[in-house]
Amino acid sequence: MARPGMDECAYKKVEASIITRLKELVSPAHVFSGPEMLVAYSYDATKHEALPEVVVRATATEEVAAVLTLANQERIPVYPRGAGSGMTGGALPLSGGLVLDLTLMKRILDINEHNLTAEVEPGVVVFHLQEAVEKRGLFYPPDPASNKFATLGGTVAECAGGLRGLKYGVTRDYVLALETVLADGSIIHTGRGTLKSVTGYDVTRFLIGSEGTLGVFTRITVRLVPLPHALLTMVLVFASVQQSAEFISLVLFDGEIGIAPGHTPMIGRLGCGEMRIRRDGNPDRYYVE
Repeated sequence: MARPGMDECAYKKVEASIITRLKELVSPAHVFSGPEMLVAYSYDATKHEALPEVVVRATATEEVAAVLTLANQERIPVYPRGAGSGMTGGALPLSGGLVLDLTLMKRILDINEHNLTAEVEPGVVVFHLQEAVEKRGLFYPPDPASNKFATLGGTVAECAGGLRGLKYGVTRDYVLALETVLADGSIIHTGRGTLKSVTGYDVTRFLIGSEGTLGVFTRITVRLVPLPHALLTMVLVFASVQQSAEFISLVLFDGEIGIAPGHTPMIGRLGCGEMRIRRDGNPDRYYVE
């Protein structure tokens, strides 16, 4: 993987011979060097742009390992990429090189209802996992705003959060184990597929949020929780931001109220203008449509 701050002169250009070797490691149909595909992989949600020299779409851990081995030997920078929905520029190929697309690795390998865990490949879309586990009465809480298209690999690499973070925590709090390919192509396994694993160094948490700089995730084991029995949405109107903040603190810290809200978004006047709010005759009750 490309290392931040490394002198770009230390990297080599992707020559035609490298592209030929890449096509021997993965399907030739999954190696792209034409201008249209390079432009498609040159930006993410930050709207900044940087053009790669080649794009490879991997389908298995072995392909990821082979590509990274070659790139390491030839001093080619590698940028792992999921859906490109990140807001930190982690997938931008700032030094050219190779973009490694993991979205074809999209299998849900296991949902264990007894252990409350799921094992997935990095290209699985967060929303698809949530749908699959909810059919079994289980719940995967992390909900980044891009969950309809963001991939599990990307959310682990970015340690994505979401509005439910207040109650449930962020991605880091749900990853139990990782299969990771390091820059030299070696494959390591960290963590355990159990809710309790306290021995040794916590390398798994060290890797989470590394944005592809430490390795490429090829299998991810996450913990699940029971699906909430009911969901209630309330809209409360306050005269000031100060009042709304004080109320949230009251709900969170007053033991007599006993409510742990899953979301507490604060919507300003402009945001309210985008919603349709109606009353049912009760001046103290509103409904959001």
